[in-house]
Amino acid sequence: MSNPTYNFCAGPAALPKPVMDKAQQELLDWQGLGISVMEISHRSEEYKALAEKAEADLRQLLAIGDEHAVLFLHGGASHQFSTIPMSLLHGDREAEYLSNGMWSGKAAVEASRYGKVNEINIVQMDEQGNRFLTDPASWQRSDKPAYTHYTPNETIEGIRLGGKLDSNGPVIADMSSCILSEVIGINDYDFIYAGAQKNIGPAGMTIVIVKRSLFEQMNFERLPKVFNYQEQAKQGSMINTPPTYAWYLASLVFDWLVEQGGVAEMEKRAIEKSQMLYDFIDQDDFYRNPIAVKDRSRMNIPFILKDDALNATFLEQAKQAKLVGLKGHRSVGGMRASLYNSMPIEGVYALTDFMAEFKRRHG
Repeated sequence: MSNPTYNFCAGPAALPKPVMDKAQQELLDWQGLGISVMEISHRSEEYKALAEKAEADLRQLLAIGDEHAVLFLHGGASHQFSTIPMSLLHGDREAEYLSNGMWSGKAAVEASRYGKVNEINIVQMDEQGNRFLTDPASWQRSDKPAYTHYTPNETIEGIRLGGKLDSNGPVIADMSSCILSEVIGINDYDFIYAGAQKNIGPAGMTIVIVKRSLFEQMNFERLPKVFNYQEQAKQGSMINTPPTYAWYLASLVFDWLVEQGGVAEMEKRAIEKSQMLYDFIDQDDFYRNPIAVKDRSRMNIPFILKDDALNATFLEQAKQAKLVGLKGHRSVGGMRASLYNSMPIEGVYALTDFMAEFKRRHG
């Protein structure tokens, strides 16, 4: 048997192999219907049962109570960070945005089109060129914001802002690249959104988890009906035809997560996998991670080669070794290894073995 290919792409990302195997087996004949799940009505009893089970499994995985609505919506995280200020940033109120990377910055810029935004840059760079999160006591916070928006894990830069966030307003989190990878207190959040294409399923769907009490602060009068979170909750995310195949694949991922031991097990694995790679990178200066140790992501690990001239060679030889998706984002360059839930620890072993051999030959 040939060695497997390990996909370190930041998104669309790899899905667990058992999920892909089952999807392949069921592609042409789902539940004995003789047709694909892609071909049946989302109003059918069979599909409604799938949707209900997927929501129940997600609620179990994240300990989500009835006070939160769970939505399976079209689009990506950018869609959501555009819709949120349309709903919540009205009148003369100010929204607070903590900016610790590209995606949180993009969200702040989009929100500024609809109202007043207090964007707080919470990242600085030290003398060694490492980015770090500043002391929260130094942040110029809003007194009574319409909401506070932040990104616990910045996918591009590889910065993690963990723990509970204090705010004088509703807390909104873009968890696209960290959802289901660590245990969270769901009641610490008024609104969570996450693009599916990293830890949930394929691109084209976003999960929204929103406190029903927040609906009272939302202005839906001038919004298209499909952007009305309260109406979507009432209609089970089916105001229009939902992203049915993405929802189906997400349901298989949730099944797999439950079988693996749930989110607590995923967090344990994430810590182990990321620490293994960081420990290797930190051995000497041939590779370098440009993030302060206390603020390093568990999901997305950027690293730089001592000699940039070796970048293309590194990527080409990694591809030959069946290690793909390692090119860093165009805005920061270098390399990036994304270690989402679907990445087995064997993939990290394969990557560090390759990196060691590459350093031996080129160091």
